[in-house]
Amino acid sequence: MFLHLTQVFSPEEIHAARQLLGEGAPWMDGKTSAGGQAQAFKHNQQLAQNSDAARQLQASVRAALGRDPLFFSAALPKRIFNPLFNRYSGDSNFYGAHIDGAVLHSQNPAQWVRSDISCTLFLSEPDEYDGGELLIQEPLGERRIKLPAGDLILYPSSTVHQVAPVTRGARIASFFWIESMVRSTEQRQMLFDMDMALLKLRAEVGEKHHSMVQLTGTYHNLLRMWADV
Repeated sequence: MFLHLTQVFSPEEIHAARQLLGEGAPWMDGKTSAGGQAQAFKHNQQLAQNSDAARQLQASVRAALGRDPLFFSAALPKRIFNPLFNRYSGDSNFYGAHIDGAVLHSQNPAQWVRSDISCTLFLSEPDEYDGGELLIQEPLGERRIKLPAGDLILYPSSTVHQVAPVTRGARIASFFWIESMVRSTEQRQMLFDMDMALLKLRAEVGEKHHSMVQLTGTYHNLLRMWADV
């Protein structure tokens, strides 16, 4: 599943995040958090996880995700890796082709998270930097993603992806992973499609229509069958 969520962060939240992620922020070499394979391809900066700025920003991202019903419907999150923050600019300006680790250890809270879904929340506007697209390989070609500040992209963690070199300016973003209650990408997609169809049908026929009752029951029975909580 690929899903573009708009305005996950408000303009006020983007401004506050950018203030915390300025030149005075505790940036460090992104390789420090990379696994063995990724270290050879990762050339960026990452905000120190144990910093006050990181803790404030993590709380802001979690709050934004919690109020977005589309995020919940698409991801059906069981565990969320504590949001991290990176910057691509200067000599630390790209991340080569890689696949995210299957199981990752989150620090806040301390827990292991299976990476079913990868997420990038863009915090820089597209015209603030050149390059820096998130490139995701698919069977029919390459998907190139560069979103407005405050927008979020969800995509399968099993895909090969990279961040193209930033040749001007700075690309700042938050990134994290989700372990879903429904492990299968195909099953999550079907549940999301059904949920979106139910929203439209509810607006047309009302909550109490017999078709709504039956189809809502089918959605929850499928979720009951497939979910691991």
